[in-house]
Amino acid sequence: MSLKQNVLYCLNNKEYISGQNIADTLNVSRAAVWKAIQGLIKEGYKIEAVTNKGYKIMEDNDVISVECIKQHLKNNSKLKFEYIREVDSTNNLMKERFKDGVEEGYVIVASLQTKGKGRLGRSFYSPEGSGIYMSILLKPDFSAENASMLTAAAAVAVVKAIDKLSNRQCQIKWVNDIYLNNKKVCGILSEASYNMENRKLDYVIVGIGINVYEPDKGFPEDIKNIASQVFLNKKGNMRNKLIASVCEEFFDIYNNFESKDFVKEYQKRNMLYGKDINIISSLGIKQAKALDIDDNCHLKVQLKSGEIQSISSGEVSVKEVRKN
Repeated sequence: MSLKQNVLYCLNNKEYISGQNIADTLNVSRAAVWKAIQGLIKEGYKIEAVTNKGYKIMEDNDVISVECIKQHLKNNSKLKFEYIREVDSTNNLMKERFKDGVEEGYVIVASLQTKGKGRLGRSFYSPEGSGIYMSILLKPDFSAENASMLTAAAAVAVVKAIDKLSNRQCQIKWVNDIYLNNKKVCGILSEASYNMENRKLDYVIVGIGINVYEPDKGFPEDIKNIASQVFLNKKGNMRNKLIASVCEEFFDIYNNFESKDFVKEYQKRNMLYGKDINIISSLGIKQAKALDIDDNCHLKVQLKSGEIQSISSGEVSVKEVRKN
């Protein structure tokens, strides 16, 4: 563990601690403590320094840190994390890491994405300091059809993690969006590479973007009426806790994936039951009523003609009809 992280553990948000006390505890010089604290401040930590009192870390600190993420992991100690402050897309970077030979369970986390990805070529708004943008590398030994359900598994993991830490009840808008109070707080994008020779998946990358807080400048005009955040105010270390919790929940599901136990939770959280929707595909737009989620996480709908169809994630996206 680095000196900066050791100093961080010594700081207390309820009372001041002197630089000398920190130095004595860690068996280092006061100059080394001062340098470590300056490094933490540069990383974004809010640390108050008062003459003759010492240092105190402020309660609303929420800086992403690999060491802090690991501190909140109860299981899955084999997971390996990489934190990068700014990246075009964590999914893109993960593809490069796959080429470098990283193993399954590698997780990339960023504080800012300049070209965050959404489904169907859309962008995902990813400002600095307010969200979690992460990608998980998987090398599943099961069919591509089963792998298509990993997005649903990730959705269940996210809602359970958010529920646990916020005491707020999330819903899932088929297939990959998480909603709170009818506004989107999370999007999930899974990308895969399929090997035609051995008919197996080389990898699946599960990308997750969560609006933990409202951005400092608010949400952009084009999404401000449909986007929201999990927490109204910043909470100390919350993003690290949420990253750890999402990983815990996801790998609990992934390690027992073939049981499909998560499907019941996915079905229960579906927010489209009984709603009139538009089914948008390359063939155009069809109006329908959402009926159910089947055991493969496909959306069952009834068209205006009365025909029942099962819609898979690879074919369409779904939008609610807006009634005047």
